[in-house]
Amino acid sequence: MRPVKYNVHVKPLENDISMAEMPEGHQGEGFFATQLSSVIGLARKNSLWPLPFATSCCGIEFMATMASTYDFGRFGSERVGFSPRQCDLLMVMGTIAKKMGPVLKQVYIQMAEPRWVMAVGACASSGGIFDTYSVLQGIDQIIPVDVYVSGCPPRPESIIDGLLNIQDLVGKESLRRRNSNEYKALLESYGIQ
Repeated sequence: MRPVKYNVHVKPLENDISMAEMPEGHQGEGFFATQLSSVIGLARKNSLWPLPFATSCCGIEFMATMASTYDFGRFGSERVGFSPRQCDLLMVMGTIAKKMGPVLKQVYIQMAEPRWVMAVGACASSGGIFDTYSVLQGIDQIIPVDVYVSGCPPRPESIIDGLLNIQDLVGKESLRRRNSNEYKALLESYGIQ
């Protein structure tokens, strides 16, 4: 019987994990001072809870993105929620019929602030190839969209790129943006209070 060796060559942890970038601030021996908005932005951007709203083939690509090959979880979005009250990133994927529009708007309204929206694929962004009376020609007609992901259907790399763009937006967003008159006017233009 040969002896079993456990962790003979232990690698340092810093080489295995990519760490989040430290926000700008002042540091010294034993302390670090920065703005509260920078810390909150860093925490929010690395802990997004996506709510997939998939109706067609883009949903299959999202499943591939969540799988082990592309692993959406390494960006802090491991927990996919199916309750709008617990999620802060609405990912709309696929064709949205005009009958589905009020349902999508209701899901958006039920999400807690702050919330962000990503339109994934040509159908969610512009109606895609379905230029018909029954298909919504882009979800930005009923809810505000933060990031558009192109493709029909988009590859998993494109969806990951869209998530990275959302993370940049979330990390740099001011804490007071949601209380601004411009944001309130934007929501009122969509009929959302």
